[in-house]
Amino acid sequence: MESIEKVDKKKNLEEYLKNLGSVAVAFSGGVDSTFLLKVAHDLLKDRCIAVTALSAGFPERERREAEAFCQKEEIRQICFDAKEFESEEIRKNPPNRCYLCKRKIFSGICAIAKANGIAAVVEGSNRDDEGDYRPGMMAIEELGVKSPLRAADLYKSEIRAFSKKMGLPTWKKPSYACLYTRFVYGEEITPEKLQMVGSAEQFLMELGFIQLRVRIHGIMARIEVPLKDFPRILEGDTREKIYRRLKELGFSYVTLDLGGYRTGSMNETLANRS
Repeated sequence: MESIEKVDKKKNLEEYLKNLGSVAVAFSGGVDSTFLLKVAHDLLKDRCIAVTALSAGFPERERREAEAFCQKEEIRQICFDAKEFESEEIRKNPPNRCYLCKRKIFSGICAIAKANGIAAVVEGSNRDDEGDYRPGMMAIEELGVKSPLRAADLYKSEIRAFSKKMGLPTWKKPSYACLYTRFVYGEEITPEKLQMVGSAEQFLMELGFIQLRVRIHGIMARIEVPLKDFPRILEGDTREKIYRRLKELGFSYVTLDLGGYRTGSMNETLANRS
């Protein structure tokens, strides 16, 4: 049986959204934004739209999944080219790159919301997102974008539990972040390297690995998987397949991070800059 506190959180979320009147949900197809979009659309119907930014750091498979969900749920979705990669400053990948990206992407979402007579733009960050270094949140706050899941005090585990009960396909989907986060700060982001990283991660997924990252350091790939997956990834045939494929993609060196999978591992380098 669900706890009263958890049920109250969902009611608080619904009340928060209802008070906004109409919303444009920044929709990526991930766990959080899918849950937020579903709750908002069930509540507000045509006063809720999904806005998806097409970005160089947004893999094609994610776009297809986002579009398929909106079609299934009969939700109006507007996709637009964020063109954030046209910015030389963003391509240089400074420590505040996420701020610059979010500022450009959400400015576009806000413009679309205004053009469609929508009162508020909402995004899917939750309470677990408050601990790490996330300069993008500053851009969101500056633009007046709302964060209903944080306002309702919802954590990732609770969002997954609600999503499962609601029959959402994303309830057990791995956490995802844009491909820009695979680059060490200060290393220029190029289309070629984005393709290398995206293809490497896709290959690992096809081998059955679920939670993973392929970080890029110049010509070296640093693979992160949970510790429990170490035996399988180091298995002779699997290890050799991964090594060969990543070399084909252009990596000169292929390594396994002994620290295992963790979100925001590139932020660990920031401590060395202070």
